[in-house]
Amino acid sequence: MKKNIGFYRKFIKRPLDFVLSLSALIILSPVILLTALLVRIKLGSPVLFTQRRPGLNEQIFLMYKFRTMTDSRDEYGALLPDEKRLTKFGMFLRSTSLDELPELFNILKGDMSLVGPRPLLESYLSLYNNHQKRRHEVRPGLSGLAQISGRNAINWEEKFSLDVKYVDNISLISDLKIIFLTIKKVFIREGINSENAATMEAFKGAKKESVKCER
Repeated sequence: MKKNIGFYRKFIKRPLDFVLSLSALIILSPVILLTALLVRIKLGSPVLFTQRRPGLNEQIFLMYKFRTMTDSRDEYGALLPDEKRLTKFGMFLRSTSLDELPELFNILKGDMSLVGPRPLLESYLSLYNNHQKRRHEVRPGLSGLAQISGRNAINWEEKFSLDVKYVDNISLISDLKIIFLTIKKVFIREGINSENAATMEAFKGAKKESVKCER
């Protein structure tokens, strides 16, 4: 059952996102430009990786990130696995979260928030159970409760539970805490990869015991 939308979520969160993302873009513009230049030199064009992602109420938007992988393909023209295409430079961008900086433009536009569940693949929409779908009741975030609780080192079920927990407990204090802990984790580079993959294993659907009348 949904909780009533609080004052902060209804009137403060979006204006605060706009002001903070605009400020961050101005302050970090030299870092963003330098990173873009290095991506162009080391990985080629395009500099930005763009992909359709579901946002608030499952509305699709185009998310921006700095490119971290090559376009290397096998003899049949299929893209190689992530671990084959992710370069040392790309891994550095991910471990420092520099690849996420273009998402500040998504926040400025209103596609995303500074804090919220991370925007995942569009193809996952049909795989969520009703509880997991609640992550789309808010704008997706640059960082979120799941990211400060393990990022790619925790499994999907844990991530989605944390996402919904955040949705039910949004407050200025919780957002500030998540932002602070995100900065801390970026500096110590914790939880970047899962145990079994270069990034994170694909979500293949909710566990059977969690699914209610989905099919």
